Amino acid sequence: MENSGGIQASLSGRYATALFDLARDEKAIDAVSASLQTLKGALADSEDFRRLTTSPLVSRAEALKAVAATATALGLDPLTTKFLGVLAQNRRLGQIAQVIRSFNQLAAAHRGEITAEVTSARALTATQVKALKAKLKTQLDRDVAVELSVDPSILGGLIVKVGSRQIDGSIRSKLNSLAIAMKG
Repeated sequence: MENSGGIQASLSGRYATALFDLARDEKAIDAVSASLQTLKGALADSEDFRRLTTSPLVSRAEALKAVAATATALGLDPLTTKFLGVLAQNRRLGQIAQVIRSFNQLAAAHRGEITAEVTSARALTATQVKALKAKLKTQLDRDVAVELSVDPSILGGLIVKVGSRQIDGSIRSKLNSLAIAMKG
């Protein structure tokens, strides 16, 4: 597969590319994407699950057992479940967040979309996401997939990153600019 914007260069990129290739071959891109979004939510919501993925103290056997139970509890598709087992076996669960991001970029490119990474102070509603996608589609003249994250430290507004371009409309950034201007 062609190197999509440097995705394959990293270890997580190679894992994401392998998962994407398998999902494409099995016509399961949408199922894997949905499972990875569920997994991303679990990482955000569960301190125990985050600890499992990052702790060097968890043995391979324990990690395999825990990810199998987690996959069943979350209702993940079989391909994603097997993939998590491979990550656990190879002691690469700590890479899962980057793998999810890279997979989403590959899936968006496959669908002819461009990916925008959007950071907000609070979770966006479905209506807000729909409006944001429409606005970005108008500005970029392409369909846009959004990768959402929440960072309360930005206080409000949005930070939108598309490729190498970043638009920082956060309140934190505006306050920092005002503070610098006042020091002037």
